[in-house]
Amino acid sequence: MDEDNVKLETEGHVARIIINRPKALNALNANVLQSIYLIFKDLEKEEPRAVVITGEGEKAFVAGADIHGMASLGPRAIADYVELGQRVMRTIENYPFPVIAQVNGFALGGGLELALACDLVFAAASAKLGQPEVNLGIIPGFGGTQRLVQRCGLGTARRLVYTGEIISAEEALSLGLVDKIFSDSALKEETLKAAEIVASKAPLALRGAKRVLRQSGEPQLLSGLRLEVEEFLALFATADREEGMEAFIQKRKPVFHGN
Repeated sequence: MDEDNVKLETEGHVARIIINRPKALNALNANVLQSIYLIFKDLEKEEPRAVVITGEGEKAFVAGADIHGMASLGPRAIADYVELGQRVMRTIENYPFPVIAQVNGFALGGGLELALACDLVFAAASAKLGQPEVNLGIIPGFGGTQRLVQRCGLGTARRLVYTGEIISAEEALSLGLVDKIFSDSALKEETLKAAEIVASKAPLALRGAKRVLRQSGEPQLLSGLRLEVEEFLALFATADREEGMEAFIQKRKPVFHGN
C-alpha cells in the first residue's frame, strides 16, 4: 500500500477519498486498489454517513486500469489483479452508507467501473465516460458489464461495451449513467453539499435503505460478476489482447486476428 496514491479527508460525518496519481491520470494499479480497499475497511469502523470518491487534478477521475502494468502480467498475477479489483468494487458497493462518485475528467474502463460501484454519480460538464476495453482485446473486469446493465439497462450496456465509445457527461446523464451534472468549477462544492445532505439523514434509515436497495439485484449480480472474471481471464490469454495492449502503449491502431 502506498498512502500517497490515495488520500483520505474527513469532516463531520462525510469522508472524501482522493485517488492521487494525476500524472498517470489516476490509473488503478494494484497499490491504488489495495489502498482504496484498506481505507474502506477502516471507514467501516468509523462509519461516516456519506463517502465521496474523486481523482486528483482536472484531467481525470480515473482514466482506467494501469495498462502499462497489466500488459506484462502472467496468468496468476492478472487473476490476482482482477480479483482485487472486483473485491474493491464489492467493498464500495457493500459499504453501509451511500458513496458518491465525483467524476472530474475521464472515467474510462476501470474508472467507470469504480463510479458504477458507487450509489450516486455526479459529473463535471467536461467529463468523458466509457468502457473501451474491447479496443484492447478484453472486456471490463471489475464488474462493468453487470453494473452497467443495472444502472442503464441492457441496450445501453451493449452499446458501450461493444463499441468502446466514449461519451459526454450530457449523454451519460440522458442514459442514466450519471445522476447530475455541474460546471467544472462547482462540481466539488455541489458534491460535498449533496454528501452533507445525505449524511444529515437518520443513520439507521440510510443503512436500511442501502441494504434493501442493494438486495434487489444481488443474486443476478453475483453470478454475473463471476462469469465476467472467467471471460476476462480467458481473453487475457489471447494474441488479440497482446496486440491490443501493445498498440495502446505504442499509440497505434490495433490489428486483430481473432486468436
